[in-house]
Amino acid sequence: MRALELDDDRVRALRTEGQGLGRPFSSAAETVERVVGIQAQDARAGALGIRVRTHALTAADLRRALEVDRTLVRGWFLRGTLHTVTTADLHWLLDLLGPHVLRLSARRHRELGLDESLCDRAETVITDALAAQGPCTRAELTHRLADAGLPADGQAPFHLIRRTALRGRICFGPDRDGDATYVLLADWLPDAPGDGPTGDAAVTALARRYLRAHGPATLEDFAGWSGLPASAARRAWHSLDLLPVRVQDQDCALPADRADEIDAAPGPAPEVRLLPMYDNYLVAHRTSALSVPAAHQKQVRPGGGLIRAAVLTDGLACGTWSWRRDHADVTLFDPTAAPGLAPGIAAESTDIARFLRPAWTPPPATAP
Repeated sequence: MRALELDDDRVRALRTEGQGLGRPFSSAAETVERVVGIQAQDARAGALGIRVRTHALTAADLRRALEVDRTLVRGWFLRGTLHTVTTADLHWLLDLLGPHVLRLSARRHRELGLDESLCDRAETVITDALAAQGPCTRAELTHRLADAGLPADGQAPFHLIRRTALRGRICFGPDRDGDATYVLLADWLPDAPGDGPTGDAAVTALARRYLRAHGPATLEDFAGWSGLPASAARRAWHSLDLLPVRVQDQDCALPADRADEIDAAPGPAPEVRLLPMYDNYLVAHRTSALSVPAAHQKQVRPGGGLIRAAVLTDGLACGTWSWRRDHADVTLFDPTAAPGLAPGIAAESTDIARFLRPAWTPPPATAP
């Protein structure tokens, strides 16, 4: 089949539509399911990434989903990076991604002197502490490791906790006075579905859902986003029912069942969107050429893995922003555009303030 040429505006329209940046989704759980996890190494940025894609969501709604309804959970998934995923996706994603991330982490573990025997001892210390005490902060678990004579300095505690999570033993639990805590996964989410795709079928399912949210995209985009080996990504990609398209002289694809969106898709979302740091829209492809103007790449991606919060309009970054107490402090790439963007920026700033406004306090955390 001959690939259909798509112009940049249409690609951005399809991507913003798939991401919920044009027409927001109805709930936090729907948002997270549709985009296959929200990047959340910065917890507040992760929350704002869900807000920008969800209609009328509040921070209280999101906290309830994480801590009471427990339809969402935070842990290490794609590329070994912290993400918020749905509880329904938890186990099959961990089974697929966890072993691969641990293989990639083995060298760093050796550099830190963390051999398998030591790691297994640490896992026992961590899980015993959580079983006895309930939710624990990283600092509390670090003290337990030190008391057991295990490494408790530098990066060692982080890697020991992360390894235990990647092995499916623990996950993030309730916040405590602004600090994240960890809990035993089996106690916190006893009803999390244990079934799901496995092996190549799991990679194929992940590729299909990636394209549904992030297409048009390339095979290399999927491999980079997922962190999976190129060979596994390639097998999954070629097993999909794809619609080939050409984007900036690159071979890309959409799921065949999104074909009707090419002509029917609306133009890029006219509203301004304030994307948080590390937003999915900015990290889901190997190049950000279609989401950030070439002249301003360094302003959004200055290096060192940092991806700044961005002002998005028509699917294209037009500035950066940061939160200053009660409003968004915006720096536009082109200051002359300020009058036209001011109403949209003000609306988004007001909505972020609404979202962040405390409205609900969860019950005290107790031991599982």
